[in-house]
Amino acid sequence: MAVHFGKRKVGDGEPCFITYEAGPTHDGLVSAKRLVKLASEAGADAVKFQILDPDRLVADKKLLFSYEVLVDKATGRLETVEEPLYDILCRRSMGHVEWRELKAYCDELGLAFFATVGFDDEIALLESLHCDSIKIASADVNHFPLIRKAARTGMCIQLDTGNASLGEVEQAVDVIRSEGNENIIIHQCPSGYPARLESINLNIIKTLKQMFPYPVAFSDHTPGWEMDVAALAVGANLLEKTITEDRCTRSVEHVFSLEPQDMRQFIQTIRDVETAFGGNRRILHAEELAKRKRIRRSVHLNQPVQAGQKLADVAVEFRRPGFGITPDQYEGLLQCTFNQALPVGTLLAPEHLRSSEG
Repeated sequence: MAVHFGKRKVGDGEPCFITYEAGPTHDGLVSAKRLVKLASEAGADAVKFQILDPDRLVADKKLLFSYEVLVDKATGRLETVEEPLYDILCRRSMGHVEWRELKAYCDELGLAFFATVGFDDEIALLESLHCDSIKIASADVNHFPLIRKAARTGMCIQLDTGNASLGEVEQAVDVIRSEGNENIIIHQCPSGYPARLESINLNIIKTLKQMFPYPVAFSDHTPGWEMDVAALAVGANLLEKTITEDRCTRSVEHVFSLEPQDMRQFIQTIRDVETAFGGNRRILHAEELAKRKRIRRSVHLNQPVQAGQKLADVAVEFRRPGFGITPDQYEGLLQCTFNQALPVGTLLAPEHLRSSEG
């Protein structure tokens, strides 16, 4: 089934919905606006942020978090960085006034805006901003009070499931449905910054589509877009890709993000692959039918013939092009006779023969 996401539908039979994630890669309103503008210019359907209050969310301000940063684009050399999670989240924290200004800017550019939230008042903020969707982080997949509160808004609920068991995903989906909300998108979100290939598990997308009637998304944590194309091929209905102004920025998630020069190409690649998927049946158009005759074969005489000779008694060869009697027609015409004399090398056409009965 398709779900409603603002003016768009997300689901099988619909173009893949492309979200550019800017939540972890901005450092305040000014850079957030620059990323929104880049996402809009690239042709994304939506931009996603993370609304959070580090002082409320992180009880242990010294809790360390490790991730990799890109040191050299030419060589791909990485460096592991460790710093307090609190410090990381502080860099991307903004006040309600700033979020309102950012949402207004997205509206001005015609770009859908939604966010991951962690507290009830943040859900209320998204409601007041008239957002179309709420994202629940994979870390909160068992936070039923938060999920229930989000579901009651009637907004599309995007559920990250990166570190959850299938049983936990079922429970979270049941909580959303119990509030009468069927606007659900389930995300496969590999863990890791960047994710290890072994942890990506794209086949779970097929499993999730079999288990639930809702669209399934892929939140990519790898550099480049090979995994996104593969996710599309196994049925992902929404792709979420992180963007940055510079992959060498020494903060989490920049290392596997798209830079400005790749943002438009990423979307064009996804659209090209969708076009190339085609349909489930092969329908040949008139132009293709005409062109294929140039490379197919026709019956050519390998000897001169006289009027009255039977085709079955004449030596022939099957040669290109296929503008005359085709090989599949040949066997059904063997008992026909020639109605005229013809030289060797003649491309046989139906008008050269008459039925043995006639």
